[in-house]
Amino acid sequence: MLNIQIVLFDGFDLLDAIEPYEVFYAAAMNAKNALNVELVTAEGPRSVPSGINGLRIEASGRLDPERAGIILVPGASGDVEGDGPDSVPAILSRAMDTELTGMIEQALQHKEKIVATVCGGSLVLAMGGLLEGRPAVTNHLGMDLLGATGAVPISARVVDDGNLVTGGGVTSGLDVALYLVERELGPRIAHAVEQLFEYERRGTVWKDIGITPSVNKPLTSEETNTVVNQTAMTPTPRTVHSNSVQATVFDGDWDTALATPVGKLEVLLSISTRHGMIHGTATQGDETIEFMNPVLQDDKLGWSIRITKPMRLNLKFEVVVNGNHMVGIAKAGLLPASKLTGNRIS
Repeated sequence: MLNIQIVLFDGFDLLDAIEPYEVFYAAAMNAKNALNVELVTAEGPRSVPSGINGLRIEASGRLDPERAGIILVPGASGDVEGDGPDSVPAILSRAMDTELTGMIEQALQHKEKIVATVCGGSLVLAMGGLLEGRPAVTNHLGMDLLGATGAVPISARVVDDGNLVTGGGVTSGLDVALYLVERELGPRIAHAVEQLFEYERRGTVWKDIGITPSVNKPLTSEETNTVVNQTAMTPTPRTVHSNSVQATVFDGDWDTALATPVGKLEVLLSISTRHGMIHGTATQGDETIEFMNPVLQDDKLGWSIRITKPMRLNLKFEVVVNGNHMVGIAKAGLLPASKLTGNRIS
């Protein structure tokens, strides 16, 4: 029997979860005793508020990452703009901070188990560091953020990467579920469900097989891992194109704070200019990361760093200083820009 576990979390999007549930349930009716579908949470049986006016759905069990079959993670419904607690990034971040991330990581270690996502569900996994170097898709609004986590964004309706199958925007939940029914139970069952729903799957399922197009060639997961690793291991200092006196206004140790949608982060910045080159590090807790590609343009200093806490992201910084005070922003994909403030301590 093929077991389907659809994971609910506070603020989940109803369509992301219910569309696949109905497809799998219809498949079960057409393939007796071949499929079982269940709504679960990382915590166990409970009433789960959706992001659609708080409408609640009952989850009957606890996610079991060791159970063979399919685990499907939906996205969230909330404010698309802003950085409040009801924004989509904040809801996804709270889901990532539960036991769900560890459970999905456990499931992904087994090639025979399938993890599927719909819409922002892939961002829950990606922000937890589970999709680095893997091709995936999410809602079009979140593709930049998906790439900032180290995943390989693929502009397709459904992306099949073996034991990881991801879907795009909300209505792609139908396509993801129908594709998985065809892949696991065969085309006749999938066709029967399509006839029942009067719906036909849209688009071509992307797989990293066959002839590679010569135009707009996407990076493979192996190539992306190489690029990410090389960038992280060999940060590139940049020559200062303004005069060195201007560059030195940034030199020193800076006690800074980032106001992010997931809370306030304390970060120690250390910046120096040597032989016309800018160098820098950012320390958060026990983790120190070197600046990547620092660039001074006019009175602004910009750089990128790859953080792992509280989520895995490539962040782009831009700051200015006035005496011993620093202000600026940090940005990653569609996440609202986080404000940075700080003071020089040496």
